[in-house]
Amino acid sequence: MVQACLNGSRTAEHGAAVPMSPKDLARSAADAVAAGATEIHVHPKCPCGHDSLSPRVLTPVLEALRERITVPIGVTTGAWAEPDPAARLARVRSWSLLPDFASVNWHEPGAEELAALLLERGVAVEAGIWSGTDGAARFTAAALGPRVLRVLAEVMDPDPATAQTSARALLAALGEAHGRPLLLHGEEGGTWPVLRLAARLGLATRIGLEDTLLLPDGERAASNARLVTEALLQYGSSRTRHRPTGR
Repeated sequence: MVQACLNGSRTAEHGAAVPMSPKDLARSAADAVAAGATEIHVHPKCPCGHDSLSPRVLTPVLEALRERITVPIGVTTGAWAEPDPAARLARVRSWSLLPDFASVNWHEPGAEELAALLLERGVAVEAGIWSGTDGAARFTAAALGPRVLRVLAEVMDPDPATAQTSARALLAALGEAHGRPLLLHGEEGGTWPVLRLAARLGLATRIGLEDTLLLPDGERAASNARLVTEALLQYGSSRTRHRPTGR
């Protein structure tokens, strides 16, 4: 499974390739799915370009996406979009049109309460566990752990020389992760090394302009679809090179 993360917290200053509006997100999502993405993750943006959990921002994005694609759609619930935990809960309660899943960063205040509310509303939860935080420890002790859709193991180390080591440390900290499926991904300079590690380990992964603006050779990616195409090539090549042999 390769999830396409279309925009993240990036803004217009990161270039025209990063989709911001509902129309541009829908077009980018359709192209990414055509290239082979099996899920879409988006950060709905208010007109000023900041991430928002407001239903007035979320609903047009979901409507536009569902006109173009049929794969599952997930959204962020990051604290940067609404720092106050109580206000974040209120935002989610006010959603009229629901995504298929939402990412909850387990190291953020109020994460378990937010996950419980999402599950109550019928929205699957992707547990975001960031390296360099106490997210793994909090998640492994969480009563809600067995109920999440998957664990999103997020390697925040941007150094291509050390990102794989950071990824292995994060996976070790997660242990059995309540038996939930794992999606492993990196960011910036660590994106491609961690994607290749995910392939070798047989784990789901993600790619998109949220995580990196560059192709493996350092060329700037023209679109999310281009990143998905390259990710599938890299994933397949890494799997082939490390496939066990036997008689």
